[in-house]
Amino acid sequence: MDIERKSGLSRRQVLKTGVGAGTMLAAGIAAPTILRAQEKPIVLGHLVPLTGFLGTLGQYAINGLKLAVDQISAAGGVNGRKIEIIAEDSINPETASAKAQRMIERDNVDVLIGEISSASALAIAEVATRNRKLFIATGPRSDVLRAERCSRYMFCTDIPNAVMVNAVGTALKQQGMVDGKRFFTITSDYVFGHDLLKAAKAFFAANNAELIGDELVPTEATDFSANILKIRQAQPDIVCLNLGGNQVTNFLKQYAEFGLSIPTVGFNLNTADAWAAGMGNFGGVWPTVWFDTIDTSGTQQFVADYKAAYSGEVPENHAWIEYIAGKILAQAFEAVGGTDNEAIIDYFESEVEFDILKNRPAYFRKFDHQLIQEAYSFSVKSEGTYTSVYDMLELGEVVPAPDVALESIYPADTGACKL
Repeated sequence: MDIERKSGLSRRQVLKTGVGAGTMLAAGIAAPTILRAQEKPIVLGHLVPLTGFLGTLGQYAINGLKLAVDQISAAGGVNGRKIEIIAEDSINPETASAKAQRMIERDNVDVLIGEISSASALAIAEVATRNRKLFIATGPRSDVLRAERCSRYMFCTDIPNAVMVNAVGTALKQQGMVDGKRFFTITSDYVFGHDLLKAAKAFFAANNAELIGDELVPTEATDFSANILKIRQAQPDIVCLNLGGNQVTNFLKQYAEFGLSIPTVGFNLNTADAWAAGMGNFGGVWPTVWFDTIDTSGTQQFVADYKAAYSGEVPENHAWIEYIAGKILAQAFEAVGGTDNEAIIDYFESEVEFDILKNRPAYFRKFDHQLIQEAYSFSVKSEGTYTSVYDMLELGEVVPAPDVALESIYPADTGACKL
């Protein structure tokens, strides 16, 4: 209780964010003091999974947003106003929905931000839409959030499933690993996995590849031995993973133990899960929205700042995406002169550009609120050419190519999104 009194944090905030009071204070987000009205802090309601199969990614997300807020506050804030964060573990869609509603009603947050699970993001979006509150969905990738389940009040900063498939598919085609090949897929049994499988099937059909088997697995599954035995019996040319979070890690470790020589690729992977898989446990080609070796001054400065803030830890893609989401919001607050959500939405829909530390700036596409940006593939280096998990991944060519329009890798307007 002494810690709570000194920090000004409620028991709810200390126990449910998954970070200690000392960490919260280090981010410059202790309880507000008495301020004049015009100096009232801007408050972000931050929801990410800190437990369950996406929990590791959630901690990177918290770190990235806190770093952005630290830097903004150190530079004088936004029009003299500092930014504060109320962060909580979203846990599951039902809990995420309840916490989002509470943040709006009790905490009077100015904006909702975060989430990685597509199912939880859909639940938060419903609350945001009902309350006309802006929601920056930082990590969910399901295409339905940009299509039939889109909302005027939701903007998505991560790349969608269709783009991940395009990024990996481009690299696979260049390596002769698509035309005439037989694929076997393992897919997470929830909205994200179903959506990713749909995009994968469309890619296979368009590129003369055959899907000879698919296994749906629940998100809580940790034992994949039965699935691997089916793969061994089917003898596909390539195993393709449509899994989320630490399921990728668990599968790859078990797959390595079985000693199968059938190559694995994936249409979804976060770098933290690749690191957790360990050296020598997987290969193939995988998609990413960002990687710490991107050769731009912005990315390298962010990596250096993140390492300095978090004891040398290498930032993962969710740390980067929350960081740039925080900077995007700050630019919007500055531009509209406050936190009026309708004004910010109009500002985003003008397709103004944002520096996201890549070679090309990004912008929110008006018709579906997707952040249009470059994507990448990466692969695993040959054994013996690296000494740690943080050095085992090699970034592939940017997608699309520099002379090709960014929107070329994104789904066209089908009319499914009706804002």
